[in-house]
Amino acid sequence: MKVKEIMTSSPVVCDLNESLAEAAKTMWESDCGVLPVLKDGKEVVGLITDRDICMALAMRDCNSAAVSAEEIITGNVYSVKPEDEIQDALLLMQQHQVRRLPVVNPEGQLEGMLSFNDIVLEAKEKAASDVPQITHADVINAYKAICAHRQPLQLGATAAR
Repeated sequence: MKVKEIMTSSPVVCDLNESLAEAAKTMWESDCGVLPVLKDGKEVVGLITDRDICMALAMRDCNSAAVSAEEIITGNVYSVKPEDEIQDALLLMQQHQVRRLPVVNPEGQLEGMLSFNDIVLEAKEKAASDVPQITHADVINAYKAICAHRQPLQLGATAAR
């Protein structure tokens, strides 16, 4: 199964210079918890989550309109291509402990988002005559890796999502 078969096409995005207030409003209106952050409307330079916004504001004790997405994103963006296999995307999620991946075309432009939820909803029980492409065991093993406890961050340090 290919990523393009289950990804969310045309995801809602955030500009690098957008304020956290604007990003949070977009998330609320779009009922999503993550936004790809784009530079010049094209290149994915990061992801911003609702948790990132909450933690950034709590740590800075400032107005959400005064902080830009650029100030809180990390430089690590793990992505997949539409033609990649779901199993490869799942492995990437496991390795980097992330639940969402931007889907970019060969030119690096955003085409969609693939979430762990998308994969879970496609998982099937393994049957003797019918071998699914994503099994419940695949999902459980990936989820265990994603949820494994990380080392606590030091104040002021950043980590990949």
